[in-house]
Amino acid sequence: MSKRIKIGAILATSLVITLSGTAFAADGAAIYTAKGCSACHGADAKTPIMPAYPKIAGQAKEYTSQQMKDIKSGARSNGQSATMKGIMAGVSEEEIATLSEYLAGLK
Repeated sequence: MSKRIKIGAILATSLVITLSGTAFAADGAAIYTAKGCSACHGADAKTPIMPAYPKIAGQAKEYTSQQMKDIKSGARSNGQSATMKGIMAGVSEEEIATLSEYLAGLK
């Protein structure tokens, strides 16, 4: 493989990664809005309507993903998760991954 082709491949890969991150953020914002997350966690995901509700902006994607999966499956069933269980029933695994990535990117 020539040096020019290698450089082109590296640049193309970088462009795809950059565009994917942007698309991921846009999709995450759309899902966050569509699923009604802002009603409790705030439009910015860091101003919840009640002090007991978590600020989810900037949380590690692995953490938020696991919490959403646990609420959806029933593994997490404390008092605060009762409302979330109904919401999470309509959220797919792909949407959970996208939301988690989006929320992790918020500061």
